[in-house]
Amino acid sequence: MDGTQRHVGVAERRARLAVRHRLVGAARGATPEEIADALVALHGTDPATVYLALGARLADAARTVAETDRALYEDRSLVRMHGMRHTVFVFPTHLTAVVHASTGLAVAARERASLVKDMAKAGAPDAAWLKEVEESALAALARRGQATATELAEDEPRLREQFVYAAGKSYEGVHTVSSRLLRVLGVEGKVVRGRPLGSWTSTQFRWALAPAHPELGLAESQAELLRRWLTVCGPATEADLKWWTGWKVTDVRRALAAIGARSVSLDEGTGYVVEGDVDPGPGPVEPWAALLPGLDPTAMGWQARDWYLAPELRPSLFDGSGNVGPTVWWDGRVVGSWAQRADGEIAWRLLDRKGVGREARSAIEAEAERLRGWLGTTRVTPRFRTPVERELTA
Repeated sequence: MDGTQRHVGVAERRARLAVRHRLVGAARGATPEEIADALVALHGTDPATVYLALGARLADAARTVAETDRALYEDRSLVRMHGMRHTVFVFPTHLTAVVHASTGLAVAARERASLVKDMAKAGAPDAAWLKEVEESALAALARRGQATATELAEDEPRLREQFVYAAGKSYEGVHTVSSRLLRVLGVEGKVVRGRPLGSWTSTQFRWALAPAHPELGLAESQAELLRRWLTVCGPATEADLKWWTGWKVTDVRRALAAIGARSVSLDEGTGYVVEGDVDPGPGPVEPWAALLPGLDPTAMGWQARDWYLAPELRPSLFDGSGNVGPTVWWDGRVVGSWAQRADGEIAWRLLDRKGVGREARSAIEAEAERLRGWLGTTRVTPRFRTPVERELTA
């Protein structure tokens, strides 16, 4: 890391975001794979987010659903799996080994230990019994190709076994072996989400065996993941990196050193970029508008967001758990929110009118019509709802 620091201002950061996040018109992509590879990860907690995030960045948005389904369920070039911060994302399949080794293994060990401990407290069968059920379930999944937990329980009835969780506590509940075990297997990288039971907005998924991948070392995989993310999101602070990855600060610093990251000065302190990315980019980009979904990877890309999202907007745009809702963007910053009404109309509201003139309004309206056009008869309600989104749909 370099001792001399060049200052990267807000305008330059917004220009980098526009191009590298494929949001300015000229930077839009041709395929879901191209966009996912550029962004590294697409939030998958809300299934609709994946499609809406891709649709906002595809040159031909009309093909969003068909092309994303192809990538996820036919070519398997994209995969939905657990990743950073114990969250479900959609990744390019060629990154599964990197994600698994860099972020999944440590979480997986804790998840399995927690399941065994909870079952023991409830007087349920031991770890050896659980291992038998796991092997049987994986064999059944291999035979079926894809299956729901209910379908797997037809082949392995022990998946239906239940045990009491947190007995005597205010949050006491009854867990099924299948729900907890499949979650553990997902974090361990043995199974992934398959096709949904319904449409692309469905939150119910089948399970499938995870694609085969090589086993990588922790340090090399962390360095590779951080390098890829910093290439698209740099400059970013150490706090941004720690938050996005979910790693310890020692892991972040080791990975920064391993990739030869360079330091730059930001308004909020020291930031980092990949080697060779210190110099200014091509300069300002053409003004652009975008309607991004809740949990979009750009809106959720950094822990410190003041350079693109005014602090006073947060109460309207985030839910109580810190999940961002649908956002309206103009020229590199969040200026409002949007929602889809029952009749299909895309309603939007400006929350920050600074610098948003006639050109901006026309561009935002064009994006709203573009979104309405490819959604057609599909109705989308965000899984995590925010105050302004609720108001817009009322």
